[in-house]
Amino acid sequence: MPTADAPSPLEIDLAALPKVSLHDHLDGGLRVATVLELAKEAGTPVPAETEEELAAWVHSHANGESLEKYLEVFALTTSVMQTREQLRRVAREFVEDLVEDGVVYGEIRWAPEQHLEGGLTLDEAVEAVQEGLDEAVAAAVDNGQDISVGQLITAMRHADRAQQIAELAVRHRDRGVVGFDIAGPEAGFPPSRFADTFTWLAAQHLPATVHAGEGDGLASVQDALVNGRALRLGHGVRIAEDISVEYGAVDEDGEQLDADTGLVELGPTAAWVRDRQIALEVCPSSNLQTGAVDPAAGIEGHPIDMLVQLGFRITVNTDNRLVSDVSLTDELYLLAETFGYSLSQLLEFQLNAAEAAFLPVEEREELAELLVAAWNPVISGSGDAPHLAELPDDESADAEQD
Repeated sequence: MPTADAPSPLEIDLAALPKVSLHDHLDGGLRVATVLELAKEAGTPVPAETEEELAAWVHSHANGESLEKYLEVFALTTSVMQTREQLRRVAREFVEDLVEDGVVYGEIRWAPEQHLEGGLTLDEAVEAVQEGLDEAVAAAVDNGQDISVGQLITAMRHADRAQQIAELAVRHRDRGVVGFDIAGPEAGFPPSRFADTFTWLAAQHLPATVHAGEGDGLASVQDALVNGRALRLGHGVRIAEDISVEYGAVDEDGEQLDADTGLVELGPTAAWVRDRQIALEVCPSSNLQTGAVDPAAGIEGHPIDMLVQLGFRITVNTDNRLVSDVSLTDELYLLAETFGYSLSQLLEFQLNAAEAAFLPVEEREELAELLVAAWNPVISGSGDAPHLAELPDDESADAEQD
């Protein structure tokens, strides 16, 4: 439990604390230098000559215009992920960056169907990514750093190959794959198009998460729950459209509420998601950059704080670390600074993610115990996680800037 003098998250090096990442796209998390190097080796055109110029080009697509605009970057990143060695390298570096960010369990989602132009089969692509993940995990463990990862095999909803990709995921379930996802343009491509596939996955006992409530509204969330059999909702932030808040209303006892107090009413879908504790994979910065949340409102207008206060199971994620230019540590600092969250609340986000992870219950419990053991001493003020002031000057400056 926190003490009265518990440190602020803004005083702590949050990268030093273990975290759980559930919504992180492989093709959205490449290093800028790697994109340039692989493109040069493959003779692939790039829209910039230097790392700085390419980073600026990438980030210009995260401007809040639309999900489609945001996704334009992926034509470039997937173009340099078409061979076994390219996939191995990208996967290996992806895990290395997770380790640097303090992630101890990560689910890495990607769409193998987009990586066949170099002659790989679907199975060979999955195997190549797994090789890279395994290499990085082994190196981290040898270095005394705990991390485990799993693949979330994603079908592109506009490509209509969901059944084939689902069967691919099931074939590799004992070789690194932990679940299934659908992604891509949300509006016009509802989960109901793939209802038979989701039913088949349920019969195979492979869990599914569904991108919903990002590029489309409440109907998309409902469809993900009913036809997608979603155990988690990818983003899901537009569930807020099913929540009404009336300020200055009369409560059930007939008392007039003051103008700053809202009477909250949950619609049936929002109530179902909250009451069943279906996890929302919230990606705060990305939600603004894709227009899932009004970018003009800024992070202060993100519904995450309302959802937290109402008791939804919120997990915090990065979505695409390259495109959004964020780490999980960055996102936690952003939420702590904006909404005043304590270390205890940031730990709660990690425990929510551990509970929602596509792992056996025993492993979820072990993960939760690891998180609590590391975070609680810091929350109580007795831990030895470094304060920002104790970091080397260059790291402290980076943390404050983030």
